[in-house]
Amino acid sequence: MSQIKIYGIASVLKPMRSQLSEVLHGCVVEALAYPKDKRAHRFFYLDHEDFYSPEGRSESYIILEFNLFEGRSTASKKRLYSLIFDRFERVLGLRPQDVEIVLIESPAHNWGIRGLPGDELRLNYKIDV
Repeated sequence: MSQIKIYGIASVLKPMRSQLSEVLHGCVVEALAYPKDKRAHRFFYLDHEDFYSPEGRSESYIILEFNLFEGRSTASKKRLYSLIFDRFERVLGLRPQDVEIVLIESPAHNWGIRGLPGDELRLNYKIDV
């Protein structure tokens, strides 16, 4: 399971949200063997004064926050980062220094989905990739 939050300046993020979602989902499907029909993206649009960013970032700076079941390999996670940095730059024009990614993993039993604890769900995909 995975939920993805995307934070950025509203005037920059809104115009690219559909394309960003498509590119991001493609990266997740490829790197984490995620089903194509499962997408949970949430966009958080912030005003300039509400989104402080580190030095060296442009107004295109975004943060991607993944909440997901634990179990993916380090290699799969690194592949995800690589795909995101590459495709976001190539397709969306976002420089790697303007993209920050954090994965927040928790045990499946910490999730409640479709009326069940996450560790009791029957998933149609593998977590241990």
